[in-house]
Amino acid sequence: MFRIITLLAVLAMLIGCSNPADDMGIVARVNGSPIYLSQLEFQHDQFQADTVGSYVPSVEKLKSEYGEILTDLIVQELVVQELVNQDIGITDHELLKAEEAVREDYPEGAFDQMLVEEYIDLKAWRRQLKNYLAMKKFFQQELRPQIKIDYKEAEQYYRDHISDFYLPESMRILVVRGPSREIVAKAVEKFIAEREQVDLTTAFGEVETREVMVREGRLSATWKNALTGLAPGQSSGVLTDRFGFEALVLLERSPAKVLEPAQAYPLVEKALLESKLQDTFEAWLATAVAKANITVSSHLLPADPASPDSVEPSSEPAIPEGLESPSGDPASPEELDVAPEDLKDSDSGEPESVETPRDETVPDSGNNG
Repeated sequence: MFRIITLLAVLAMLIGCSNPADDMGIVARVNGSPIYLSQLEFQHDQFQADTVGSYVPSVEKLKSEYGEILTDLIVQELVVQELVNQDIGITDHELLKAEEAVREDYPEGAFDQMLVEEYIDLKAWRRQLKNYLAMKKFFQQELRPQIKIDYKEAEQYYRDHISDFYLPESMRILVVRGPSREIVAKAVEKFIAEREQVDLTTAFGEVETREVMVREGRLSATWKNALTGLAPGQSSGVLTDRFGFEALVLLERSPAKVLEPAQAYPLVEKALLESKLQDTFEAWLATAVAKANITVSSHLLPADPASPDSVEPSSEPAIPEGLESPSGDPASPEELDVAPEDLKDSDSGEPESVETPRDETVPDSGNNG
């Protein structure tokens, strides 16, 4: 979501080099707080896990990847320390609650089994989770209150990006699927005749229904041919596919249009907010780095800090297994595209807030990671 200024060259000018003999297992210190080689290896292992096929990096490539990961870890450590200085650091209770939320998505015992199968160290995972929570809290509680969006800015953005608010023609379709052509045909016939009352799943136990919104330009050739000439309320013939039989009922056509300013405002606000948050974070980070006492192992510093190949780090921590993106944007499995009526019914456009648990403290179990 957020990409920041090229930081590695700046770090190289501001930081000192640590003595490997004095800091066994430590690759950097941020205001005295260590960053361990094990953290780098953990993050890099996750990077490799996401790489398709065999991956054997060269020494220089490996050094570059480790340097990029270390830069991210330094940024995250600066954020963690800032929250502590503001007396809003991530508490044991917040960490425990977040972990429990992840575990709830797995059957009993499956989460720990996943860690074993993926060779993930639980303490390292918890440390990563803490960084993830810290970044979310920092953006929500420290940076977001500084952002103001003036209606004139919104109007100007709308005018400058008017093409972004063009909605092509779209269709709302009911997809009816079943094991035989006859069952699908009967279900569609019953739906058209009694659409206000009938529940096809109940009336036809073997039938599956799914309502989708799709832009006309993204229809498959088969669906496009089946829907050609249909008016709302009419259905296609029964089609054969590899999963069985299906029919399409056209529920509604939405003509192409440009969203009015009031309809587009939530999207405008989101774009402006993201841009301003990025600028505010970069300004804060530049100041934080200038004030910080950072030492990094000389083995990970670039040979030429001024090289154009300097790493551009991400301001987000890697997302722990089982968590959504920090942006928190939900994905609808049924909605194939954006419907104009969805935008009409959208809320005020306020970004999804981060739930901050009660400021309670859980007795230290000695394993907070």
